[in-house]
Amino acid sequence: KKEIPAVNFIIHEIHCSRNIEVCRYCSDSVPKAEMKNHIEAEHVQVVCKCRMKMENGLLKDHEASACPLRPALCQFCDIPLPASKLQEHELYCGARTEPCGRCGQNVLRKELKEHPGVCG
Repeated sequence: KKEIPAVNFIIHEIHCSRNIEVCRYCSDSVPKAEMKNHIEAEHVQVVCKCRMKMENGLLKDHEASACPLRPALCQFCDIPLPASKLQEHELYCGARTEPCGRCGQNVLRKELKEHPGVCG
Protein backbone atom coordinates (compact mmCIF):
# COMPACT_ATOMS: atom_id res chain seq x y z
CA LYS A 1 0.00 0.00 0.00
CA LYS A 2 2.97 2.33 -0.39
CA GLU A 3 5.05 3.63 -3.27
CA ILE A 4 8.24 1.59 -3.82
CA PRO A 5 11.04 2.17 -6.33
CA ALA A 6 10.66 -0.29 -9.24
CA VAL A 7 14.18 -1.70 -8.72
CA ASN A 8 13.23 -2.80 -5.17
CA PHE A 9 9.75 -4.10 -5.97
CA ILE A 10 10.49 -7.83 -6.25
CA ILE A 11 12.51 -7.94 -3.02
CA HIS A 12 9.89 -5.86 -1.27
CA GLU A 13 7.04 -8.06 -2.49
CA ILE A 14 8.80 -11.21 -1.25
CA HIS A 15 9.43 -9.58 2.15
CA CYS A 16 5.81 -8.45 2.47
CA SER A 17 4.32 -11.80 1.50
CA ARG A 18 6.45 -13.54 4.16
CA ASN A 19 6.10 -11.00 6.98
CA ILE A 20 2.96 -8.87 6.52
CA GLU A 21 -0.75 -9.69 6.62
CA VAL A 22 -3.75 -7.52 5.82
CA CYS A 23 -6.19 -7.43 8.71
CA ARG A 24 -9.52 -8.92 7.66
CA TYR A 25 -11.42 -6.40 9.79
CA CYS A 26 -9.75 -3.05 9.08
CA SER A 27 -7.49 -3.76 6.07
CA ASP A 28 -4.40 -2.42 7.88
CA SER A 29 -1.06 -4.00 7.07
CA VAL A 30 0.17 -5.75 10.21
CA PRO A 31 3.28 -7.88 10.80
CA LYS A 32 2.22 -11.55 10.88
CA ALA A 33 3.78 -12.02 14.32
CA GLU A 34 1.60 -9.19 15.71
CA MET A 35 -1.71 -10.08 14.03
CA LYS A 36 -3.16 -11.91 17.05
CA ASN A 37 -2.31 -8.98 19.34
CA HIS A 38 -3.70 -6.50 16.79
CA ILE A 39 -7.04 -8.34 16.61
CA GLU A 40 -7.29 -8.61 20.40
CA ALA A 41 -6.35 -4.97 20.96
CA GLU A 42 -8.51 -3.46 18.22
CA HIS A 43 -11.27 -5.80 17.07
CA VAL A 44 -12.44 -8.00 19.95
CA GLN A 45 -15.99 -7.13 20.94
CA VAL A 46 -16.29 -5.53 24.38
CA VAL A 47 -19.23 -4.15 26.32
CA CYS A 48 -19.15 -0.60 27.69
CA LYS A 49 -20.60 0.20 31.12
CA CYS A 50 -23.62 1.58 29.21
CA ARG A 51 -24.13 -1.95 27.79
CA MET A 52 -23.28 -0.96 24.23
CA LYS A 53 -21.21 -3.50 22.27
CA MET A 54 -18.27 -2.33 20.16
CA GLU A 55 -14.75 -3.15 19.05
CA ASN A 56 -12.10 -2.68 21.74
CA GLY A 57 -10.30 -0.09 19.61
CA LEU A 58 -13.39 2.17 19.65
CA LEU A 59 -14.10 1.96 23.38
CA LYS A 60 -11.82 4.80 24.54
CA ASP A 61 -13.34 7.33 22.10
CA HIS A 62 -16.86 6.14 22.95
CA GLU A 63 -16.25 6.56 26.69
CA ALA A 64 -14.80 10.04 26.17
CA SER A 65 -17.39 11.53 23.83
CA ALA A 66 -20.48 9.39 23.19
CA CYS A 67 -21.21 7.20 26.22
CA PRO A 68 -24.38 8.34 27.99
CA LEU A 69 -22.72 7.38 31.30
CA ARG A 70 -19.58 9.47 30.78
CA PRO A 71 -19.06 12.06 33.51
CA ALA A 72 -20.15 15.62 32.71
CA LEU A 73 -20.05 18.70 34.93
CA CYS A 74 -23.05 20.90 35.59
CA GLN A 75 -22.27 24.42 34.35
CA PHE A 76 -23.96 25.93 37.41
CA CYS A 77 -22.80 23.81 40.37
CA ASP A 78 -19.86 21.78 38.95
CA ILE A 79 -21.31 18.50 40.25
CA PRO A 80 -20.27 15.53 38.04
CA LEU A 81 -23.24 13.67 36.58
CA PRO A 82 -23.77 11.05 33.86
CA ALA A 83 -24.07 12.90 30.52
CA SER A 84 -27.54 11.44 29.98
CA LYS A 85 -28.81 13.19 33.13
CA LEU A 86 -27.00 16.51 32.60
CA GLN A 87 -29.69 18.38 30.63
CA GLU A 88 -32.44 17.54 33.11
CA HIS A 89 -30.22 18.53 36.04
CA GLU A 90 -29.16 21.83 34.45
CA LEU A 91 -32.80 22.80 33.79
CA TYR A 92 -33.48 22.34 37.50
CA CYS A 93 -30.17 23.75 38.74
CA GLY A 94 -30.26 26.83 36.49
CA ALA A 95 -33.76 27.69 37.72
CA ARG A 96 -32.58 27.90 41.34
CA THR A 97 -31.79 31.31 42.75
CA GLU A 98 -28.83 32.79 44.60
CA PRO A 99 -28.55 36.22 46.16
CA CYS A 100 -26.34 38.67 44.26
CA GLY A 101 -23.28 39.63 46.28
CA ARG A 102 -23.58 43.27 45.18
CA CYS A 103 -27.28 44.12 45.23
CA GLY A 104 -28.72 41.29 47.33
CA GLN A 105 -31.42 40.50 44.74
CA ASN A 106 -32.25 36.83 44.20
CA VAL A 107 -31.04 35.89 40.71
CA LEU A 108 -31.57 32.70 38.71
CA ARG A 109 -28.32 30.73 38.53
CA LYS A 110 -28.59 30.62 34.74
CA GLU A 111 -28.65 34.44 34.70
CA LEU A 112 -25.79 35.04 37.18
CA LYS A 113 -23.20 35.64 34.45
CA GLU A 114 -25.27 38.40 32.81
CA HIS A 115 -26.55 39.88 36.08
CA PRO A 116 -23.55 42.12 36.87
CA GLY A 117 -24.33 44.09 33.69
CA VAL A 118 -27.81 44.99 34.92
CA CYS A 119 -27.08 44.95 38.68
CA GLY A 120 -28.18 48.20 40.20
